[in-house]
Amino acid sequence: MILAIDTATRWTGLALHDGFTVRAEFGWAVNKKQTVELAPRIAGLLQGQEIDPAALKGIAVAIGPGSYTGLRIGLAIAKGLALVHDLPLIGVPTLDVTAAGIPISAAPALVVTVEAGRQRVIAGGYEAHDGRWQAAAAPEILTWDVLLAGLRAPTAIAGEISPEAREKIKNQSVFGLLVQPAAGVRRAGWLAELGWERLRAGRLDDAAALTPTYLRRPDGS
Repeated sequence: MILAIDTATRWTGLALHDGFTVRAEFGWAVNKKQTVELAPRIAGLLQGQEIDPAALKGIAVAIGPGSYTGLRIGLAIAKGLALVHDLPLIGVPTLDVTAAGIPISAAPALVVTVEAGRQRVIAGGYEAHDGRWQAAAAPEILTWDVLLAGLRAPTAIAGEISPEAREKIKNQSVFGLLVQPAAGVRRAGWLAELGWERLRAGRLDDAAALTPTYLRRPDGS
């Protein structure tokens, strides 16, 4: 069993995966309450499935980009569990989790987004290879105007998209194809599945050395 922890943004997710299927999954929107809510939710998830933390095979954690505070909280708990119970730790890029849940048939290309504040967005481009989305470029912080102006072919857009941004995509973009909100939710089940793949491949991280991926300084600049 692998435990997945995602606190990269206000959307927080937890999941348990036994290597064959998602055994339990929980996602919710938090409002600066991750410090208070996360540990009890993890304990409840494990107790509900009658799993001792020491019996886990590994911990998968979203490592960013995303919120400075959120990433720090999630990684701290993931590291703590991994070190205390001597478990493998697997860091997974935040945008890869969303991309994993988007069908390849959605469009020839994909952009995954995370809100960055100040009318900006963190965006990463993906291309289809061997039946799955692969990152085509490193994520960057953009305005929606710049992002949409840079599209040169039909592109699915998924992830955290504000109502205002959705209207902008519909009204201003020739190539932007909105993925339905429910389909673009960053599911912890996908994080757990990606974690299993990396665990089996031996792509593990040093719990003491793993750090989050930030695209801006903690002061928000």
